[in-house]
Amino acid sequence: MVLAEEYGNWQDSRRRIDLLCIDQEANLVIVEIKRTEDGGHMELQAIRYAAMVSAMTFANAVEAHEKYRVSIGLEAGKAKEEILKFIEAEELEEEDFGNDVRICLVSAEFSKEITSSVLWLNEHELDIRCIRFKPYKNGNQVLLDVQQIVPLPEAADYQTRIKEKASEKRKLRNFNPDFTKYDLVIDGELYPNLPKRRLILHITKACIKAGASPESIAQDMPSGSTRWLMVDGEVDRKNFEHLASQIKNSRGTNRNMRRYFTEQEDLVYYKNRTYALTNQWGMRAPPTAQKLIDKWLAGKAEIQEVKD
Repeated sequence: MVLAEEYGNWQDSRRRIDLLCIDQEANLVIVEIKRTEDGGHMELQAIRYAAMVSAMTFANAVEAHEKYRVSIGLEAGKAKEEILKFIEAEELEEEDFGNDVRICLVSAEFSKEITSSVLWLNEHELDIRCIRFKPYKNGNQVLLDVQQIVPLPEAADYQTRIKEKASEKRKLRNFNPDFTKYDLVIDGELYPNLPKRRLILHITKACIKAGASPESIAQDMPSGSTRWLMVDGEVDRKNFEHLASQIKNSRGTNRNMRRYFTEQEDLVYYKNRTYALTNQWGMRAPPTAQKLIDKWLAGKAEIQEVKD
């Protein structure tokens, strides 16, 4: 999704990003476009831009998108709503925004120097793609041949999985937005050191075991029933993800399974239906968890923040 065109909102520099975008994981994406036949030095330029926007906040992104929307004649005041709709979230905590910056290089051709540099940078945990746009004339028509050349499409899925694994390790090593953990006791059983997302999952499942329905629980959750993803029948993880991924969101696109607890042990079964709870919570999890305890598990459950 394009946030801004010719973005350059920083001090002491007149440089501008051709396209500043966001992906569905709420990561920023730099798109650098060159009309040269070899791509010039676009990889170096894009790396500079990536560094410059790496400190961008969600509020900054909303502001940039608002200006862009106004500049192209779209309705004002809708920037935040449209961004959240794109990433399939009702709200976004600052800690979940812009954890990575991806780069997309677009040119008619790429020199060997650029492709070699990009391959090497990708091996060192950056995310850079080279997209070749080649125009052809067919009478009065202009046809575009669009091909991703780095990484090769055949290897892209494998490389993405390797990169994601490395990224998770890097986040655990370097990123510390909120290390708060919670001890949860339900009917005398201790669930220690739970992160916020796991805290809400355990309590939600306990509420259902106590007789609450997923729909009734949704009424006490921010955004209500959008917190659940449901399919008919009691199915295993593989079949659930296959069926649920075909459910359209408000934008008419398929659901993103990475935003839900879909491990087999995390699925919820209720009256011949299978449910998955969203894992997008942030700071809303503790108060929501306490609200559910007060309503469905009074005297049976207790939350205690773990102190260092």
